[in-house]
Amino acid sequence: MTAAATPKGAKRRLALVDAAADLLVEGGFDAVRHRAVAAKAGVPLASTTYYFASLDDLIAAAVERCGIRELRVMQARIDEVAHHTRDVESTVELIVDMLVGVFDEGEGGREQLVNRYERFVAFARHPELRAVQRGLRVELDALIVSVLQRSGREVHRDGLRRLVYVVDGAVVGALSEGDADPKALAREMLLQVIDRVAPLATA
Repeated sequence: MTAAATPKGAKRRLALVDAAADLLVEGGFDAVRHRAVAAKAGVPLASTTYYFASLDDLIAAAVERCGIRELRVMQARIDEVAHHTRDVESTVELIVDMLVGVFDEGEGGREQLVNRYERFVAFARHPELRAVQRGLRVELDALIVSVLQRSGREVHRDGLRRLVYVVDGAVVGALSEGDADPKALAREMLLQVIDRVAPLATA
């Protein structure tokens, strides 16, 4: 049995992953360093190399943890939605909240939003993160479909992809232009296309 498989080892490894995930959200990839992670987790510096083969291995685990946290928040929001046809504005607002997240107003929340989209870019640059991304994407897609169905809408794979790209593209564009409210632009853009990509279900 390895140390990481013991209760103490598993707890310490989890603490390191949680700390790395927090740093990733707060400061992006540059913030995730062995010393910073160990300090935040409250464990010896050597623990980061003992429980993880490399910094990339630790970062991959942190990315996955961030994704799981976001999925749990999304699921909690969905559980509040009853099975009934919602008005289009409410549906759009819920989907944008799911895809973009709920952040505090001000520079701190904006920085977290930038860091979140930097993670998406990293999937393209780092092959070791792609498997993590694929797994998270499957779960995210299922949640979005669930929201649309509970809102009396239907969507196929192509429509789902377009829906996600519209929201993500609007947010990235707004961030790059210094827009004070990227989510507002995402809602506006999605309102324009939702009836095409996810029309109301026919009786």
